[in-house]
Amino acid sequence: MELKELLDIERQGWDALCASTGASFYGELMTDDAVMILANGMVLDRAGVVESLRDAPPWRAYEIDDPRLVDVGSDSKVLVYTGIAYRDGAEPAFRGIMSSTYVLTKAGWRLACYQQTQISQ
Repeated sequence: MELKELLDIERQGWDALCASTGASFYGELMTDDAVMILANGMVLDRAGVVESLRDAPPWRAYEIDDPRLVDVGSDSKVLVYTGIAYRDGAEPAFRGIMSSTYVLTKAGWRLACYQQTQISQ
C-alpha cells in the first residue's frame, strides 16, 4: 500500500511540474528542513526549490519506471525509480535515477529529501 501511496504523491509532483504549479506543490509537500539534490550538483533547501520552480519551464511528459520502496523506518520510506522527463523539442530531455525520502507526519507523507542522478540515454 505504501508504494502505491508514495507513487501517487510522486506522480502528483510530476503533474505539478508539467502544469507549472510545482512551486506551490513542493512548497507544501516538503518538510521545513528538506533538500533537493539535483543532477547538476545544486543542493536546494525548501525556499530555494520554491524559488527555482516559480519560473521553470514546464515538462511536457514524464515516465516512472521500475519503482521500488526502501523501508528506512516505520515512519520513513525511500522511493527509488528511473524517471524520464520530456520538454518540448527534446526527446528525452532528462533520464535519471530518482530517490525521494518521505516521512510520515500528522499531516501525512512529506518529502524530506529528493536526489537525482542523470544517466546516459
